[in-house]
Amino acid sequence: MIFTIKIKLLFGTFAENHWESTIELDSKTTLEDLHFIIQDIVEFDYDHLYEFFISRTPTSRDKVRFDDENEKLYSTTLENLFPLDKGRNLYYLFDYGDHWLFRVSKNRYSIKEPVSMEDFPRMIEESGERPEQYPAWEE
Repeated sequence: MIFTIKIKLLFGTFAENHWESTIELDSKTTLEDLHFIIQDIVEFDYDHLYEFFISRTPTSRDKVRFDDENEKLYSTTLENLFPLDKGRNLYYLFDYGDHWLFRVSKNRYSIKEPVSMEDFPRMIEESGERPEQYPAWEE
């Protein structure tokens, strides 16, 4: 099945503008795969640690983490996660230093059968300016 996922940048040390994207992808996409998909969309390097977590807010202490330590990144798929419990959100945190934080949400009405899996993942909408991972510093 194909899910429609919205990715919204909430925070980043160098984030200056609003940015969000809507993509279609296979419901069997793992969180590790989603990490690489997001990295490709925002054109970031894959050079930092990352995690996904589910919580009410990004700063909530009550979090369910999916990271390299517990290895849940590699086996948890989107269809395992969605729908989330009421009041819960899925967050993606990349680079613990610069703290790029994204909220990942699924359109509950967009599940559909693919015509061909060759066309997925694909971006179907984007708004705002993509964040720049390493902005040029004035000397």
